[in-house]
Amino acid sequence: MMDYYYPIGKNNPLVLASVSARRKVLLKQVSIPFKAVGSRVKETLYGGTQPADIACKMAMLKAESVQHICKNRWILGADTIVVMNKRIFGKPRDSQECRHMLLHLSGENHRVITGFCIVDPGGKTVHTEAVITKVRIKEISEIEMEAYIKTGEPFGKAGGYAIQGIGSFMITHINGSYTNVVGLPICEVVSALVKCGALKGFPLME
Repeated sequence: MMDYYYPIGKNNPLVLASVSARRKVLLKQVSIPFKAVGSRVKETLYGGTQPADIACKMAMLKAESVQHICKNRWILGADTIVVMNKRIFGKPRDSQECRHMLLHLSGENHRVITGFCIVDPGGKTVHTEAVITKVRIKEISEIEMEAYIKTGEPFGKAGGYAIQGIGSFMITHINGSYTNVVGLPICEVVSALVKCGALKGFPLME
């Protein structure tokens, strides 16, 4: 029989193992009480032959990295990557790398994969999942690309663009979860939290 743990609520907020502004906005949007705790995990590629496996592994490492300071709490870890033709694009480190990413994505389809992990208050990983959204970007002119890079928005974003910001001008269409491209697939995360017992129901009534 599964141990009973108190569900997420105002007095028992979810721990988000991330300081991502986008993920925080998405959780606030659906009124899930949470506390953001920065993960010290370096976002590099850890093993796994499939991009979805890599995203899930990173999400697990992030969740596990905050356990020692967030004991007896529900923890959510997440990691988002952009994949095109088996090539993985993380967050650009500088203008040159950002330009390189956008040149490859221009006029093409790619996949945005977010892996997420839920750890229960007993420290057990109770759910891992990868959500995939297909995205198409229009052909970007050199002038548009340089102007966009100068806004500073691409930095800190997987693939070098933000669908929820100025970068939306490049997106012709998506197939799948919009919030997944932003950084957290809300529908799937909420369903998993309910299934695991982290949420006693949704929307929250308290």
